[in-house]
Amino acid sequence: MNIINKLETDYIHYIKKKTQQANKDNISRTMTYQKFYKIHPEIKWSFLASMVSRNAGWNMTDLKTSVYKSFLKPRVRKQLFSTYERANWLIFSDAYPQLLLYQISLHLNRPMFHLLSSFSVSTFMVNEWFHFWKYKNQQRLLTALIINEQNVIQSPVPKHPFYKHHVFMNWPYLLQDFFFMSVVLFPTRNGFIYATNVHDFTSLTKRIKLGKKLASILFHCDLYQDFYDFAVHTEHTGSRSDYQSYLKNSDGYPSPILRKVYPIITHQDKIRKDWFLNGGVKKKWWKPEIQLVEDNHWSVFCKKRKIINDFYKVKNKLKKTFA
Repeated sequence: MNIINKLETDYIHYIKKKTQQANKDNISRTMTYQKFYKIHPEIKWSFLASMVSRNAGWNMTDLKTSVYKSFLKPRVRKQLFSTYERANWLIFSDAYPQLLLYQISLHLNRPMFHLLSSFSVSTFMVNEWFHFWKYKNQQRLLTALIINEQNVIQSPVPKHPFYKHHVFMNWPYLLQDFFFMSVVLFPTRNGFIYATNVHDFTSLTKRIKLGKKLASILFHCDLYQDFYDFAVHTEHTGSRSDYQSYLKNSDGYPSPILRKVYPIITHQDKIRKDWFLNGGVKKKWWKPEIQLVEDNHWSVFCKKRKIINDFYKVKNKLKKTFA
């Protein structure tokens, strides 16, 4: 084995070790994405991933609140948590080796993206990283990573028989999807929060479209600085108090700190097929998506949460009355 192959082998072991260490839970993933973005702001996807990952953590801890416990059986809450956790883990396990190889390429001053195959990264992203290295098109790489990561989770999560039957065809998911209860929040420290509806999570194309819309809001020239300020000054704990503490009048029910209510989950990583070789890329996935600043669903989201909270209080009162 020559020195170049030995060096590449060392890099592969290094990346696998670093990825495994950082892929411990939602907290470690979120902060790893954010730290990477602080060093490499040209990789915009990393900031988007950190902010979406924060939302995954908040959704996880919601399941441990008294409100959710009163409506959902333990089995259902466990299945919902597993869905969030699995998708969060899968995306990180695929994306972080890419980010580290980019960092190594910068250090060596030559592209090392041929090593991505050692981490089962799609040939689509191998080509896109070489394209980025040559042309430095930040927006194209951002879109490419959105397309890739949503394809990565399509078979293991939305299409997986377990999640399809126990989660996506079950009434808690169908109900919240019908009433647009699921949102992605981008908070600020000045009390402004931007909310974007998540609808039909099982649709690959709609998730890609959502990702591009979220990116357009996150990097909007009038909003980006406040979102970034929130991120760097707010430690991610998984609790909704992360952003509720900045609100003057918060009617939202508190959720616990993630690491106090969830153990570390061990994942089985099966052999991954290259999604790009099976289906390729649809032209519409590259189409830009613009989310209007005024199309903010925060107030509607708050009203829906209040209705659920009030219903929980009435239910508890009736339970005590007729106990």
